[in-house]
Amino acid sequence: MRVFKSLVLLFLLLVVRGSMVQLKNGGYEDIVIAINPELPEDHNIIRNIQAMVKEASTYLFNATKQRFFFKAVKIIIPLMQVKPVPEDSRIDQTLMSGSCSEDVKVFTGTSESHICPTTLLLIFVHEWAHLRWGVFDEYNNDAPFYVSVNSGKASVEATRCSASVTGKYIVQSCTGNSCTTRECKSDEQTKLYEAGCKFVPEKTQNAPASIMYMQSLPSVVEFCDQSTHNEKATNLQNKMCSYHSTWEVIMNSMDFSNTSPINSASPPFETAFSLLQTKDRVVCLVLDVSGSMDGNNRIKRLKQAAEIFLLQIIETGSWVGIVTFHSTAQIETYLQQIINENVRRDLTKYLPISAGGGTNICAGVHKGFEVIKQKYSNLYGSEIVLLTDGEDGGMSSCLTEVKNSGSIIHTIALGPNASPELEQFSNMTGGLRFYATDTVDSNGLIDAFSGISSGSGNISEQSIQLESTAQSVAVKQWMNGTVTVDSTVGNDTFFVVTWDRSTSPPDILLRDPKGKEYRTSNFTASNLNLQTARLNIAGTAEVGDWYYWIQNKHTDSQVISMIVTSRAASLAVPPVTVKALMNKDTNNFPNPMVIYAEVSQGFLPVLGATVMATVEPQTGSAVELKLLDDGSGADITKNDGVYSKYFTSFRGNGRYNLKVRVQGKDKTVRLRRRQSRALYVPGYIENGEIKMNAPRPEPSDDEIQAKLGSFNRVASGGSFVMENVPSGGTTDVFPPCKIIDLEAQYEEDKIHLSWTAPGNDFDVGQADRYIIKMSESLLDLRNTFEDATSVNTSSLVPKPAGTKESFQFKPENVTIENGTIIYFAIRAIDNASLTSEVSNIAQAALFIPPKESSPDSTPNDDVINEGINILTIVSVICHFHTYFHILSVMFSE
Repeated sequence: MRVFKSLVLLFLLLVVRGSMVQLKNGGYEDIVIAINPELPEDHNIIRNIQAMVKEASTYLFNATKQRFFFKAVKIIIPLMQVKPVPEDSRIDQTLMSGSCSEDVKVFTGTSESHICPTTLLLIFVHEWAHLRWGVFDEYNNDAPFYVSVNSGKASVEATRCSASVTGKYIVQSCTGNSCTTRECKSDEQTKLYEAGCKFVPEKTQNAPASIMYMQSLPSVVEFCDQSTHNEKATNLQNKMCSYHSTWEVIMNSMDFSNTSPINSASPPFETAFSLLQTKDRVVCLVLDVSGSMDGNNRIKRLKQAAEIFLLQIIETGSWVGIVTFHSTAQIETYLQQIINENVRRDLTKYLPISAGGGTNICAGVHKGFEVIKQKYSNLYGSEIVLLTDGEDGGMSSCLTEVKNSGSIIHTIALGPNASPELEQFSNMTGGLRFYATDTVDSNGLIDAFSGISSGSGNISEQSIQLESTAQSVAVKQWMNGTVTVDSTVGNDTFFVVTWDRSTSPPDILLRDPKGKEYRTSNFTASNLNLQTARLNIAGTAEVGDWYYWIQNKHTDSQVISMIVTSRAASLAVPPVTVKALMNKDTNNFPNPMVIYAEVSQGFLPVLGATVMATVEPQTGSAVELKLLDDGSGADITKNDGVYSKYFTSFRGNGRYNLKVRVQGKDKTVRLRRRQSRALYVPGYIENGEIKMNAPRPEPSDDEIQAKLGSFNRVASGGSFVMENVPSGGTTDVFPPCKIIDLEAQYEEDKIHLSWTAPGNDFDVGQADRYIIKMSESLLDLRNTFEDATSVNTSSLVPKPAGTKESFQFKPENVTIENGTIIYFAIRAIDNASLTSEVSNIAQAALFIPPKESSPDSTPNDDVINEGINILTIVSVICHFHTYFHILSVMFSE
């Protein structure tokens, strides 16, 4: 078995623009596997990827009972890597830029390891199940053991599925290269096994499940189904999917509903591969200049925002063209490559300054295609930024052409009357979608253009928004604030001030951390009619707090804004980044939206940040909410760097814009190594002999918790559309959210319960009361909650959402003895008598382990074999999304 020896293997499961996986007759097509541009060139990478995916296709086909397989895969080769030509592969010189039963929107992670090809293909299928069907792991590194009663006898069991997987409980101790093993002892406090205890499975098993537990076992070829599922295990699958098996969840997916079993012992097609190589980024701005753009200062605001995009956002080396359209379309400039600042400034001269005429969106898109084809033979991977504020009844005439073009279209809807069909362009091409209101002090249009950065995977090239704020400033009054430039950014830093009335700039004072001052005269205002002043900091900006003061000198109040962008300070140190997104692009009332923000440095999550989301509707005032990473409410996993919150403050039908602001303070923000989501297997038992793998490397304290320092970030999360919101206001239709972190334990003769309080409306506000039920049967509690024994909660008054609840009571009519297990669940009720879903089910087990017969027995001298160290590749499952777009995996031999 060969070992893949990449220093860093990146199993990258993320949403990449321009490709969406399709399922046709059981075969998944348009899967994209992108090779990390930072990975050293290796001519064996492609061959290994192909071999792995082909084997994974057969494994998936059998695991899903002859239903699904991988039919067509595209492999993206970085621009700077030499492309080998393996046999049986088609080479395309193509331009490319770079919860349960639901598809999921996901984030990324890494792990360093030596992984054999067989293990890797199994992990591939394991992670595919996470991301395509929304199932969860059936192990739990935080709760690896639980108490179970079988045939009247209580015992400690490993968290696993199925429970038929056999093995031993082993502690390994190593001194230098010498290691010994012994059987685990009980922990006096938890009554479970001691710290360091590992479940070591028999290598030869009769149990065929489950892929979501330990897919590396040779016998494991299935997902747990209803007959093999271990509902007692304390894992995330049980917690999040109401104790249903992974196969039940998969059977409830759209994929399963839309396919039938294939009468074949193997996939009907061998996986076909296309090799694509990245090219320089190609973007054409297609901008609406119809008559309606003349109102609400839209044409001027468009030029302000597009100028920031051209001067600060678009990456050096990119090709950019500009098209304008009204009743017809005009090419303002063909593609120009941004090789220096002069090209950037020249491109801004082609931005529109006047508006008039009707709206013909398809004419604009056609001209955009023409601009790109003037240089490239095809449109694959090119990008169009399509902005419009008007309706166009003829959009449907070019939908098919757009869908088949291979181009990625990002849409920006400006104002309340932009065509409701506009997002079809971005949805069918994998582009981003933005919405900007006419409210000037929201900076929505500037944020939209700032959010259209490269998807190449090279974060060092991408522009990062540190600040974007605006406010109405009264006559002679000041707007002031602080922007923190942290050590991960500082190159190509711009401070931009805009205003909306005066023909002359306001008074500007900017002071860097060392006291150096920049005044209005230091800012460049290339066109005062554009009402923009810009300062480019030479070299790398000073790390620390930059203070600014801006005075309105105009005779009336006016809106003044400050926008700050920067790039990575070093190629060797990834910058702190923020990704803001929603769980759906289109939502139907009364379903809630879920808002997410991933805060990370490279692949490490950032903890302890203050994350505020602003949701701006078409009409009415914006709503601000604080996102949390506490493992309650909308947040599935605590301390994973993904901050979440439900949103229910709908102001009517139409588009909503999302913006996220993140602030870190020096002493509160920490980095933490992202926890691996695939199971580390400590070893195997083969023919009665314990064969341990190399111990899993423990991260240092600096890796687990390191000071990051203060920082500021602002990110646009795009837009979503609400439908079926009742006119004239709504009554309370939102119940408290499901409690997902209920815990229970015995404390002498009492039961102690703890959980995080839900809200009145999901995770906002305060519930009215709780219903707590108990039972000696877990499934009875799940299936017939109302019939279970009630706990007296008359003294229990709910706390505000997000607060930790604690409740202690003495159970009545229950004989508590060794081996007694009682299960608990809870529902919250609001003041409109709306009731939450049943919580996760918590177990309180009274278990007194048998005394050790020989506590001083001699350990077994089992020396570590040089087996495969199955340190696994990380995939962070992050909630739900309508489309699963891309699967990328990187590794080398």
